Amino acid sequence: MKKERYWAVHILFSLLIILIFAAPDRSAQLPQGLMAANPGGSSMATAHPAMFAGFAVLLELLFLWRIRKGADPRAAADIGAILFGVLVLWELIATTFGLGHPILCPPPEAVFDVFRTHGALMLRGIGSSVGLLAAGFAVALPLSVVAGAFAGWNRRAHGITVPIARVMAPVPAIIYAPYIIAVMPTFRAAAAMVIILGIFWPAFLQTVNRVRAMDPAIKDSASMLGLSGSEMVFQVLLPWLLPGVVAGLRVTLSTSFMLLILAEMMGATSGLGYFIKNFADYANYTNVLAGIILVGMVVNVFSLIPALLERHVIRWK
Repeated sequence: MKKERYWAVHILFSLLIILIFAAPDRSAQLPQGLMAANPGGSSMATAHPAMFAGFAVLLELLFLWRIRKGADPRAAADIGAILFGVLVLWELIATTFGLGHPILCPPPEAVFDVFRTHGALMLRGIGSSVGLLAAGFAVALPLSVVAGAFAGWNRRAHGITVPIARVMAPVPAIIYAPYIIAVMPTFRAAAAMVIILGIFWPAFLQTVNRVRAMDPAIKDSASMLGLSGSEMVFQVLLPWLLPGVVAGLRVTLSTSFMLLILAEMMGATSGLGYFIKNFADYANYTNVLAGIILVGMVVNVFSLIPALLERHVIRWK
């Protein structure tokens, strides 16, 4: 790879750092009425550049780490250049030239400074959302895999459950949210049920299809051993299905997190979706953008889980 690609990233990074600390005005001012409703806010928010500069340094270090780890240098450099280019353009429009709307296009210093001023609220939101997501996964994923393995192996169970699953799986689980929220005793129980419905039916069908695609010789060999139904499911089918289940976790996690955020926007009093919806109601788009960035970070961290599981749990694959 040509050195020019590396230098493009480094030059954009250096330009961004210069723009951050050379900006003539670092204050992110919102109307007093908007700030009054913000937890921990004030009538005048002064944005410190340290958080934004730290984020830029983190991106630069991540780029260098990816290159050192042997990632595709051309792709890494192109992505780095695009990210820094977007940040430079945002800084120029919103801060250096002051062309952006002060509410709809806040300075990036103000957006990233929200991680400092509202860090505790964000951490509580992450804890609330992750707890709900874990509860939904703990019920839906094992249930869908075990039920799908049995339905894929047992012809009668297949004939009963698969037609129902094919009707239910295409229906977005968030459609049920208004009714589920109304009938469930708490919002957290309702949100967990939405996640369970969103995970169960697609994962059930995927498991059934994987079992049906299994090499018939494996099934015949297991049948010749005289295994019972439960032994067939837990000793043969589930170990064979595990690599495919782990590989599909990336999509399942992203989908379930999207359902969670949407459910939290409907009636929660905590969580990442609530964080975004609450500040959007008061037109505080500085905090809304910070919440969107936070959700993106959390989702990307969760996307690393399948790779870790493949590396440490199913080494025999």
